[in-house]
Amino acid sequence: MTSPAFLGALCLALSCLGGSHGFWRSDDLEWSKLIMVHHWPATVCQEVARHCKDPPNYWTIHGLWPDKSEACNRSWPFNPHEIKDLLPDMKMYWPDLLHPSNCSLQFWSHEWKKHGTCAAQLDALNSQRKYFGKSLDLYKALALTSMLQKLGIEPSTDHYYQVSDIRDALVTVYKVVPKVQCFLLEKGQEVQLLGQVELCFSKDLQLQNCSHAAEPAARRQEAWPNLGLHVCNDGPVLYPPLNETKL
Repeated sequence: MTSPAFLGALCLALSCLGGSHGFWRSDDLEWSKLIMVHHWPATVCQEVARHCKDPPNYWTIHGLWPDKSEACNRSWPFNPHEIKDLLPDMKMYWPDLLHPSNCSLQFWSHEWKKHGTCAAQLDALNSQRKYFGKSLDLYKALALTSMLQKLGIEPSTDHYYQVSDIRDALVTVYKVVPKVQCFLLEKGQEVQLLGQVELCFSKDLQLQNCSHAAEPAARRQEAWPNLGLHVCNDGPVLYPPLNETKL
């Protein structure tokens, strides 16, 4: 017969495993889709001009986010040595626009701890190397910058696009509905700046429609709480060129 003392020790051991790699807590950490978040450096830098330095002139990665859960395994710290071979692409396509002096390590650490540890529930993303590597693969496959160019949607200071036209154009390419997000140009003005585009994936990493439902403030604001991103209102939107942005 199994003794109560043995059962108690076993339960204690199993509970301790809850902090180990690959073991998650229960239903509150379940998620249903991944969101590949792109942001436009010219817009981000216009919002926080004092931080940016030599931003790139192409859409960059903000993150690959499970839609619901966050910080699923606090005992799994970011280790840059695990993505050493990815660093050239990480620096190019996933830079920290707001804090360029720290070589983006703090930004990547934040993305891993908040989102990567939850995405790691998938075998395809269950290590830091897989999570960041697959994120880069998805970003390159989507090729948002070149797709917008092919659609005739290019940065301009004297031409407004309609939000619906951008969204519909992306649907023709990706065959799913994206989420297009904007900033207000200035407080009180009804002119939006194109700031972020989200494209969503199922758990088997197939593109799917993104929902426009309201999101928790923590996920919407992400690591940059001062940025006023919102789902673009129907109507005109400015897609600003980098060289016209006041940095």
